[in-house]
Amino acid sequence: MIRPKLSLRRPLAVLGAVLLGLTGAAAVAAPASAHHTTITATAACDQLSGERVITWKVENSEVNKDATIRKVTASPATPVTVAVEGAGTKPLDQVVIAQGSFVEAVQRVPGDTAKATLKVKAAWYKDNKTQRAENEGSINLSADEPCKPAPTCVDASKAKYSHTFDGPKGTATVKLDGNLPLCGDTKQYFTLVSYFAPRPQFATPQYVYGTPDSDFVGGNQTEIELNVEIPNCHTQVDLIWGDKDKVIDPLVEGGKRYDNLKLGSPGAPGNRSTGPQGWYNGGDKSCTTPASTFASNCDGTVTVSLSNDGKISKYPVEFEVKGENGFSKKVTVEPGKANNDTVVPAESAGKIEVLVDGKVIEGGTYSWQRPEDCPLPTVTTEADCENFTLTASNPEGGLPVKVEFSYDGKTETRTVAAGKSESVTFKAGKAETALVALPDLELEMEAVYAPEGDCGGGGGGGEEPGLPVTGAAAGGIAAGALALLAIGAVLFVVARRRRVRFTA
Repeated sequence: MIRPKLSLRRPLAVLGAVLLGLTGAAAVAAPASAHHTTITATAACDQLSGERVITWKVENSEVNKDATIRKVTASPATPVTVAVEGAGTKPLDQVVIAQGSFVEAVQRVPGDTAKATLKVKAAWYKDNKTQRAENEGSINLSADEPCKPAPTCVDASKAKYSHTFDGPKGTATVKLDGNLPLCGDTKQYFTLVSYFAPRPQFATPQYVYGTPDSDFVGGNQTEIELNVEIPNCHTQVDLIWGDKDKVIDPLVEGGKRYDNLKLGSPGAPGNRSTGPQGWYNGGDKSCTTPASTFASNCDGTVTVSLSNDGKISKYPVEFEVKGENGFSKKVTVEPGKANNDTVVPAESAGKIEVLVDGKVIEGGTYSWQRPEDCPLPTVTTEADCENFTLTASNPEGGLPVKVEFSYDGKTETRTVAAGKSESVTFKAGKAETALVALPDLELEMEAVYAPEGDCGGGGGGGEEPGLPVTGAAAGGIAAGALALLAIGAVLFVVARRRRVRFTA
């Protein structure tokens, strides 16, 4: 009988994707007789399957006799095979080991196997008889990490990211690190949000501006871009871990905070993304629109209207209204509201300023101006051959008015309070007219001295009815009004710093 010899001197390659981190050689049992097999082993991890791949090297101790493998016992009890060139594989117990040679057999065991053993019974034909021997080899795998399949995706709870962030521009990107997608249908959301803020540093309350931008990493999408609008005032911008449900609106004193949800934070989950800090505070103007208007009153006071109702008015505004002589009043106006209750007294209305945060707001300066519809003082006269009496009356609701009465080279000055009258009596002289001037209003008028009757024979006089002082105020065009009385020749002419005399 011819026994075929298998040429197995070339080490056999282990099929599949196998890592070459080898363990130590297996222990070899002492031979039971002069004939024996020597068994050693190495192991590697197949990261595709997660199995340990053990390569058993079985050597024939005889240099001039072939060894026929009769029985193989493996623990764990998985197949032990030998690659045959051109013929695939065959079980180890069907192999003949050529004299002085060896075979390499492959066994796949679970990835968490701690120890594997291999018993081999072999037979030699020598001296016209068959001789048998059994030997055992083993390999200790307990010191190695368990073999696991190489991942094809990354678990969302362990995924790492990197990000960019530009707070002033309201842009950010988030990218999944590595080459593996998230496992299954998992989606990890990230959100970019901007706020109205009361200060360019962190302060509350804050209100969401526009619409937060939210997107996810998952499936084939491994990188996202986020963009939000930034208000044209103080703002805060945050890049947070999670979807829009995580957005806090408003951010208030003592309320919830994003803390480590912000990407780039020192703690989880924000620290699972590398990049700059994902938050920004800035803006160079207040998120309010303070405004003021003014209305002069006839009594010299000024009513100041304050409003806080512009497009970006999100916060109360504390106005300060200041006037001359130490006048100051602070008024807080809520967003979207106005206040019309501030009245600056006449003695302080010469210069008015409206301030916010210590600065005069745009259009916030004013001085009292006499309204065009304010009633003017009136003058009445009484003339006889002995006296010429002039009386000035100031209507209710106006300012005190200074009146200068001049006749026949003499001048008397009176200040007439609102709702009061003042009279001046001159001795009748040769002058035909008297001048009544209101210097504060830049108004003048002439009254003709025309007593009733013939003063040569002793005549009487009469009181003329009241006549209004009318005409242009300072800076106006000279104007006047003519009132010719039916009884008595008293005429009042009003002009700007000039006198026009009319005669009846």
